[in-house]
Amino acid sequence: MIEITKEQLDAISDEEKTIIFLYTPFCGTCKLAKSMLEIVEKIIPSINIYTKDLNYIPEFAEKWKIESVPCLLIFEKGQIAEKIYAFHSIDYLYQKLKSFSTI
Repeated sequence: MIEITKEQLDAISDEEKTIIFLYTPFCGTCKLAKSMLEIVEKIIPSINIYTKDLNYIPEFAEKWKIESVPCLLIFEKGQIAEKIYAFHSIDYLYQKLKSFSTI
């Protein structure tokens, strides 16, 4: 996973598709979700999943109406296409994210 900066967050509208994993460091469920996403990255090596500690971007949390963490945001053409709060399983995440593969 790639740590994203505030400047990159501002430029999301320039991207065709973007995936961002939002977390907080003391959240146990976030750690489990991160592990699941790391496995998906190994299955789909061409995928780029960005990550950001929500504590450092409260203005984006408000703008995007984030309800809790972990949260996976899927952007298409600068707009939130989907917010995922329940990560269910590795297969579930794989099915959601396989279309982001560049292969």
